[in-house]
Amino acid sequence: MIIQFDKAKWQQDSDGFWLSLHVKIPALAKQFVSDMQNKIYDASLKIHRNKRSLDSNAYAWKLMDELAVKLRMSPEEVYRQYIPDIAGNSVIVPIREDVIGHWDKIWCSGHIGRLTEDLGECKRTKGYHNIRCYFGSSDYDSAQMSRLISLIVEDCKAQDIETKTPEEIAQMGALWEGK
Repeated sequence: MIIQFDKAKWQQDSDGFWLSLHVKIPALAKQFVSDMQNKIYDASLKIHRNKRSLDSNAYAWKLMDELAVKLRMSPEEVYRQYIPDIAGNSVIVPIREDVIGHWDKIWCSGHIGRLTEDLGECKRTKGYHNIRCYFGSSDYDSAQMSRLISLIVEDCKAQDIETKTPEEIAQMGALWEGK
């Protein structure tokens, strides 16, 4: 369950230290507390980021199509070149050496932007390789999508392909962030 909040405070009483959150949807918090069991729970707190918008995705593909024509490549090839340059979009998984090809097929199936990279043998686990598994832009948050579009725009400018103005791109970024 994900519960969004915009303020927090802590307090201390005879039971110990407490973290209180000012939640955006009280019904979710009530449901969580009423469903709690007498167990230990984990909480992960991070800054909320909106998912990338479909408009940003359409704009990225429009530019990549234009780059593909100029570079005489497929749009998919252009797209895949950007994937490793987006921070925070991969995980490293140990995979048994004899099934690396099968893992690659499963990971990439149905996803144009998912890629794998064999980083070599695991140092402590014989017969396994560390495989970096990249996510495609359909899994990006708004910050990652903004970075992808920035990279595409830089390359378009280098190829004299017209892009939106910096102000228009900044406005799109503000929309992605929900501002």
